[in-house]
Amino acid sequence: MPLPLFALFIAAFAFGTTEFVIAGVLPQVAEGLDVSVPTAGYLVSGYALGIAVGGPLLTLLTPGLSRKTLLIGLAVAFTIGQAACALAPDFASMLSLRVAVAVAHGTFFGVAMVVAVSLVREEQRGMAVALILSGLTVSNVIGVPVGTAIGNLWGWRATFWVMCIIGVASIAAMVALLPSKAGPARRPVGFAKEVRVLGRQQVWTSLILMLMLMIGQFGPFTYIAPLLQEVTGLDESWVPFVLLANGLGATIGVFLGGRLADWKLMPALISMLALQSAMLAVIYAVSPYPLAMIAAVVVWGGLNFAIGTPIQTRILTWTADASNLASSLIPAGFNVGIALAASLGAAVLGAGYGYRILPLIGASAMVVATAVALVSYAIERRDNDAPPLPAPAE
Repeated sequence: MPLPLFALFIAAFAFGTTEFVIAGVLPQVAEGLDVSVPTAGYLVSGYALGIAVGGPLLTLLTPGLSRKTLLIGLAVAFTIGQAACALAPDFASMLSLRVAVAVAHGTFFGVAMVVAVSLVREEQRGMAVALILSGLTVSNVIGVPVGTAIGNLWGWRATFWVMCIIGVASIAAMVALLPSKAGPARRPVGFAKEVRVLGRQQVWTSLILMLMLMIGQFGPFTYIAPLLQEVTGLDESWVPFVLLANGLGATIGVFLGGRLADWKLMPALISMLALQSAMLAVIYAVSPYPLAMIAAVVVWGGLNFAIGTPIQTRILTWTADASNLASSLIPAGFNVGIALAASLGAAVLGAGYGYRILPLIGASAMVVATAVALVSYAIERRDNDAPPLPAPAE
């Protein structure tokens, strides 16, 4: 893989860590800003909202800007934002800063995906997407635990100072490694065409698959700790190790999904969706048995991220002629899906059902996803559709 992809990986790792590490230091942040832990939780939901809404808007406002310049500018905004968070005097300013960084986050991943696939041959697109996505999985495996440990040792503000240093490293890497014409700004195609490409069935069905995948993943994962403790019977001290194993499985899954996307995208995607439905049913069945449950959670984590890669590759492939809006909807869609999954899980639990039912709800979502993918692929083959050519460069 080209070295520029590793520069994008470093930035993806930085953005992923700052999104998720807040959960690990949330009690300290709440105490330091003199608010309750539930109030501090808005730092998580506010970040997701910034990605989902602000990311697409900023992407639409910067279509003519050099992609390298834009990516470096987003990394600069990230770095300044981390320093500002470390110095935030109160909750309101901290929340505002988190939302601002989230806007840069949502824009970065949309643009980075487009740049990544432009740097490789067509048959390597899946692996290029996988490498950027691996920044998120590695951030969960390494960045979040280390950031949490730093916060526990030296205070939560130290966590954000370290994130600032990682931001500087990402800026240096992109300045040094990204070619000046990497993913050059395309000739503006107009807002109307940006919207029209979303009407292609390969695009909107992929967005449905994305939402179903998030329900299958974050419906159970949001409540994984009580599920493991109350249903599986694990001591709380084991939960971090299970999550670490899940993260390792996810990292392997990202690259497996990249390989399969470059091989036969839709047959591989349909097979993995069906397999994930079965895997969630297995989790329901083995949830009372610790060893089997741990093994199932690892495989489940791998499949979650293996599936995410071909979905994103498909969206980028079928919007190559007007990719700005569509690419920015990828991180936005994931975050909307996460919010829906968590809310659905809360509603189910509030209705009196136990944690064990959550994997079955996820399995149902994956059955829907498999059916949607099968119908979409059948229509594509029937109509003999071909992906569009990229928009001409300026």
